[in-house]
Amino acid sequence: MPKLKTSSGAKKRFKVSGKGRIIRSHANKGHILSKKTRKRKNRLSKPALVSAVDRKHISRLLPYS
Repeated sequence: MPKLKTSSGAKKRFKVSGKGRIIRSHANKGHILSKKTRKRKNRLSKPALVSAVDRKHISRLLPYS
């Protein structure tokens, strides 16, 4: 059976933790930061876990992780 290809978009956006959970970054931190509060920007900079609904789909895009 041939090797599976990892999605190049997914490998830039997601990372697998040591326990096998998929980690993502928050949206809305790219630009227009002046109107957002310091508290909101700090929360957005921290990583988040992918929800259980999307986990199966994303794990197909990252076959060897």
